[in-house]
Amino acid sequence: MGTISYLSIIERYHEYRGAIQELLASMIIGIADERLLNDAESQGKSIQCLAQYYPFVDLLYVLDAHGIQGSDNINTHGKIMAASEGRGRDRSQRPYYLLARDSESVVVTEPYLSSASRNLCISTAIKLLDEKQQVKGYVVLDIDLGETIEFLMGDIGRRRFQPYFKMVYILIMMGLFSVVAALLHSAFTEVVSLLYVEHNTHELQLKPFSVIVFLTLALAVFDLGKTTLEEEVLMHKDIFRHSSTRRTITRFMAAILIAVSIESLLLMFKSALGDGHDLVQVVWMMLAAVGLLVGLGLYVFLGAKAEAVLLKLRK
Repeated sequence: MGTISYLSIIERYHEYRGAIQELLASMIIGIADERLLNDAESQGKSIQCLAQYYPFVDLLYVLDAHGIQGSDNINTHGKIMAASEGRGRDRSQRPYYLLARDSESVVVTEPYLSSASRNLCISTAIKLLDEKQQVKGYVVLDIDLGETIEFLMGDIGRRRFQPYFKMVYILIMMGLFSVVAALLHSAFTEVVSLLYVEHNTHELQLKPFSVIVFLTLALAVFDLGKTTLEEEVLMHKDIFRHSSTRRTITRFMAAILIAVSIESLLLMFKSALGDGHDLVQVVWMMLAAVGLLVGLGLYVFLGAKAEAVLLKLRK
């Protein structure tokens, strides 16, 4: 299924249901032929032909008039797939058979988890009749729902580069974690110096602040690396949804906001213990933190309202 999540697939399916059903109906009507019921070679050629134009096609198989599968599961390479679950299996209780049996046109099921591919899929089926209008069998086509949605959204090309993008993000994340390790080493070195090296009163007052600065920077950099790992590598990110992009920006800005706030607070304490000449810079840093917080709040609020309007227009 790739990197797209089940929840995103279902949400997108409800948005594109009409287009998906029309597309599948046109596909199966284009290959529906009596020869498919008994000719394995025709089955292989048909699904290979479909796969050239529709890369989301998964399996093709046929059923007899009573719902018993009369062929193996043929994949997009024209080869048998999951043979033990194919030929001879009773499909008379499956949704696609029940729908096709009671319909005179093409039927399309709701999404379900395929026992062959283990992905969310949709099946489309068509009833084949003889000259006397008696049922000769059914042709069933399974498609990978996640890949179908990517196809309709024009996202296939980007998905091919997704593994390379993730590799770059992993390298960046490793670099950030290396910086975290260096900052932690510096912080603990300062702690050891504070405990075991003699200092005058002024140095003793300021020494803890250098430790806190190193730890705060390590926290900020670690949070940035963790956010990068979660947003760009581990979690599914739907770039077509404003909420996904808004979530990422919010998390990054929150990490920066926390770092700026802590640094300004530390600088204020340090100035209070010293001569106070850094108080002006402290005020500006705090104002910057407030500005970031207000801007982030406006961005989240307006972004959520804009997405709500877009979703309402789609309905």
